[in-house]
Amino acid sequence: MNAQSLIREWFDKWSSGDFRNLPIAEHFKHTSPFGTIHGKKEYLRLVEENQDKFLGYRFDLHDELYAGDRGCVRYTAVQGDFTLDVSEWHYVKDGLIEEIIAYYHIGEVREERQLSEPDAGK
Repeated sequence: MNAQSLIREWFDKWSSGDFRNLPIAEHFKHTSPFGTIHGKKEYLRLVEENQDKFLGYRFDLHDELYAGDRGCVRYTAVQGDFTLDVSEWHYVKDGLIEEIIAYYHIGEVREERQLSEPDAGK
C-alpha cells in the first residue's frame, strides 16, 4: 500500500473510532507539541486511557502532499465546538506508518513571546 492510501486509512480509522486497527508499525513513533510517544503499544494505551480527548473528531483535510514513502497533510480536527488546525508529516515503511510528526498550537503565547503592537498614529 502506498503512502497516500495508508494515510487516508489512518484518517478513516480515526473518523470511525477504530483506533485499535490503525495501520502503524510496532515501533511507531508519534511526535507532537506534547512530546514523543515510542511504540505502537504505548500509543494505543494512551489513546485507550484518553478516548474522550482522541475520539469523536471530524477531519477536514485542506492540503495533501505525497512523495515516495512520505506525506504531509494539513487539516482541521473538529470535535463539537473545539477545532484544532494541524499539519502532520507521515513516514511509511513496509506497508505501515512508521512515524508521524505533528505541528499545532496547544495554548496561549507566553507574555515574553508576544508581539508588541506598533503605536497608532506614529
